[in-house]
Amino acid sequence: MSISSFLLLFAGGVATGTIGGLLGIGGGVFLIPFLVLVFGIPMHQAIATSIVAVIATSSAGAAMNVERHLVNVRLGMVLEIATVFGAIFGGLTANLLSGDILTKIFAMLLLIVAGMMAYKMRRAPEETEQPGTGILQADFVDAASGKTITYGVKRIPLVILVSLIAGNVSGLLGVGGGIFKVPAMNMIAGIPIKAATATSNFMIGVTAAASAFIYFSHGHLNPLVASAATLGVLAGSYLGINLGRRIHSTLLTWIFIVVLGIVALRMYLK
Repeated sequence: MSISSFLLLFAGGVATGTIGGLLGIGGGVFLIPFLVLVFGIPMHQAIATSIVAVIATSSAGAAMNVERHLVNVRLGMVLEIATVFGAIFGGLTANLLSGDILTKIFAMLLLIVAGMMAYKMRRAPEETEQPGTGILQADFVDAASGKTITYGVKRIPLVILVSLIAGNVSGLLGVGGGIFKVPAMNMIAGIPIKAATATSNFMIGVTAAASAFIYFSHGHLNPLVASAATLGVLAGSYLGINLGRRIHSTLLTWIFIVVLGIVALRMYLK
């Protein structure tokens, strides 16, 4: 690998890690298209690299978010049980499918998530600051507004089902599962977006680790590519998590939706 290729991979990792840390999605949703479209890396190898990077993202953010009381640890432990089972099954399934099929599944998944997020933003563009109802009550201080947000968790069985699907998606496509879990926690369980992203970030590392060994055993992991991208993702994660504390999420979420749509179309057409 040349120095220029290493630096480009590192820069791409920083960008995707920043977005992943900010939104609690691991960054794989952007890292995989970057590796496939820019470097021409095979889909299975890109997924394996993304899974390693997701573990780095979660490791970087979990301690910081737990310390700031943004993570609902009790909810995270409940959802992670279902997610890990889904991740193992997804990792096994991925090796039975071709790269072309995985690419189209990934593109359709991005469009679905973009639609879900746009629907949520149109209905409730601003976070509520009223105390929520439900179980597993928690609260945190929003650094952007200086207010204490109190909330409860609703419809846990449905969120557990979504987590099972998210784990399967994570193992199948290497995207961390956060692209499903964050909207589910926010829209179904009624958790504020910052708490949802932090809790997702707390979980995605375990989810990725559950399927990482499957890709490694099938020889899909390129150490040079993975090391360059993961170092960048790790640096970007710290930046994204710190940015997330200080900004309002409305504009960033709409940008995220647009980028998801563009990437999905490019991946599907390719």
